[in-house]
Amino acid sequence: MTYSKPVNVQAFLEEDIGSGDITALIIAVSREATATVVTREAMVCCGKEWFNAVFSALNANIEVNWQVEEGVWLEAGTVLCTLTGLARPLLTGERTALNLLQTLSAIATQARLYADEIAGTGCKILDTRKTIPGLRDAQKYAVACGGCYNHRIGLYDGILIKENHIMATGSIAKAISQARLISDKLLVVEVESMDELEQAIVAQPDRIMLDNFSVYQLQLAIDKVAGRCALEASGNISLANVREVAETGVDYISIGALTKNVHAIDLSMRVDLEAE
Repeated sequence: MTYSKPVNVQAFLEEDIGSGDITALIIAVSREATATVVTREAMVCCGKEWFNAVFSALNANIEVNWQVEEGVWLEAGTVLCTLTGLARPLLTGERTALNLLQTLSAIATQARLYADEIAGTGCKILDTRKTIPGLRDAQKYAVACGGCYNHRIGLYDGILIKENHIMATGSIAKAISQARLISDKLLVVEVESMDELEQAIVAQPDRIMLDNFSVYQLQLAIDKVAGRCALEASGNISLANVREVAETGVDYISIGALTKNVHAIDLSMRVDLEAE
C-alpha cells in the first residue's frame, strides 16, 4: 500500500501543549540546545518521519540528524539521532515525538520477530484492524517496516464476512453471493468449524479465514480446500506457536497483537543546553 505522510501531528501536539508549555517558559526564548536520542532496548527503528514532523511543526529550524536507517535492527544503547535548535521547542516536542517513535518502533520490532520466526515457510504474517484510532496508517506502515504484511486497511478496501454478517444474511453462501454483487474486491470469509469450512468451499470466496482451528484442523482444512482458494489462520497464535501454524501450509496468519498489544520501546532523549 501507499502510506500517507504524518497528518495528525498537529493534533497530537495540541493534545499535549494545550494553551502552552508553561514549564518551558523558565528557559530563555533564545537559548540553544542539543539533544541525543538513545534506545535502551534492542529494536527495529520505525517512525522517523513522524518524529521529524513533530519538531518541524514546532520550529522549522530544528535539525534532526539520524544515525540509523529505518527498518534496521539495533542493539540497546544505540544512538538514534541528534537534534540541534532552540531549547524550548526541543523540550516541548520531546514527549510527543518519543511517544510516536517508541510506539511505531515497538510494532516494527514485534513484526520482525514474527517474520523471522516463520522464515522459509512461504507463509505471510498479516496485521488486523485492531489499531489505535488516528494511528492506523502509521501502525500498518510499522508492520510492513518490520517485515510483515497488511490485511485490509479499512472497511472500504476488502470484504471480510464474519459471524454476524452470516447471521444477518442467513448463510455463508448468501453472504458471499450478495458480497459478489456489491464489489469485486478481495473477499474473505471467516469460518469456525469444519462444517462451515465445507459451506465456504462451495461458495468460492477468494480466501477462507480459519478461526481458532487447531494445528490438526488446519491440516485437515488444507487437504479439503486442495488449493481452490487461499487459507488464513487466526486466533490464539503467538510467537510460541506461529512456526508450527505456518508449517501446516496455510498461506497467511493474521495476528492482532502486532498492533494491539504494543509494548513501547524504552527510549531516552537527553537535552543539553548551550552556555549562555
